Amino acid sequence: MSQQSEEIQSAEQPVSYAELSPLQQKQRLKELALVFLKLGTIAFGGPAAHIAMMDLEVVNRRQWLSREKLLDLLGVTNLIPGPNSTELAIHIGYERGGWRGLIIAGSCFILPAMLIVWMLAAIYVRYQQLPELEWVLYGIKPVIIAIVVQALWQLGKKAIKGIPTLVVGVAVIAAFFLGVNEILLLLLAGLGVMLIKNLWRSKSGTAGALLLPISGVVAQVGSSPIAPPATWLSVFLFFLKIGSVLYGSGYVLLAFLQRDLVERNQWLTSQQLLDAIAIGQFTPGPVFTTATFIGYLLAGNAGAIASTIGIFLPAFILVAVINPWVPKLRSSPLVSSALDGVNAASLGLMAAVTFTLGQAALVDLLTVVLALVSAFVVFRFKVNSAWLVLAGGIVGLVAQLIT
Repeated sequence: MSQQSEEIQSAEQPVSYAELSPLQQKQRLKELALVFLKLGTIAFGGPAAHIAMMDLEVVNRRQWLSREKLLDLLGVTNLIPGPNSTELAIHIGYERGGWRGLIIAGSCFILPAMLIVWMLAAIYVRYQQLPELEWVLYGIKPVIIAIVVQALWQLGKKAIKGIPTLVVGVAVIAAFFLGVNEILLLLLAGLGVMLIKNLWRSKSGTAGALLLPISGVVAQVGSSPIAPPATWLSVFLFFLKIGSVLYGSGYVLLAFLQRDLVERNQWLTSQQLLDAIAIGQFTPGPVFTTATFIGYLLAGNAGAIASTIGIFLPAFILVAVINPWVPKLRSSPLVSSALDGVNAASLGLMAAVTFTLGQAALVDLLTVVLALVSAFVVFRFKVNSAWLVLAGGIVGLVAQLIT
């Protein structure tokens, strides 16, 4: 497919779910389930890689959404708490299948990772050690870098709309490495582009901030200095609070969990927490399925279920509330320009995270070559990312055998 025809198809307005016949609605929901089950199974590499794979699958291959729409949804997910890539999956599900699609897409994206982490938690509790998967990841990580770079290129062509957004994107990358808070960067980027484009209406410049919940206050309440032993209900309530207020990456999640689970409640040791974070990092799907692992350690099977529902439930609710407002937000000159700034900042954050991931993934000549070959393949031939991930894992295993 040529780039021109791809852009034409991407710009077409898809038929809304409500206009379909019952049989067509069922087929669309089935397709949603299959796509997000696949993505949830192969999406290694964290949120940036997940977003890259969704872009390839939803925009490039299936033309379910235009790239501009995907960027708008991504910008909105960055303004609410919770796991961004999971919320993007939920948004896509809502766009394709209403509230049923919302539940199906989000649940199918989460389910494979939850089951894998649940199984590994049971093995961990039984043997007190983790499976040796380093060599598989050794081959997969360089492939993920190539996939993310391709997504950054595609998304960047739509997100960079003139000098203001270009400057914002570069400034966000620099500020990220200086340690500036990600949410502050997104807010400042949105307000900055909005003010530049709407100087004569700058007094209304807080419109874009209306989407931000008062998470800082909520995050400070609900913690008890002396906690009773963990039950499935207490595990559910704890992770419900975390899912309602937590912005940022898995590293931010680590800080929350260290403070509350290890220091305050003393439900886990630091080593158990680090093992849980490691499981969330090297399994596919949302990094937040770390909660599944911790829930199992604290309260068995019921705890695994309760913690997973608790940390992801707020994302479903927030997306259901906010998604219908996305077109109206985009039609407002103030909020539209603010969203342009947030989109550019989101790409800047993705670029910064990709650089960090690249340092960890490209550790020798073989991984560099694997990344370059993968980049050539994904840019030149638009190969399904599932095959690239599988090939990377095989290369890692072969490398182990010959060393």
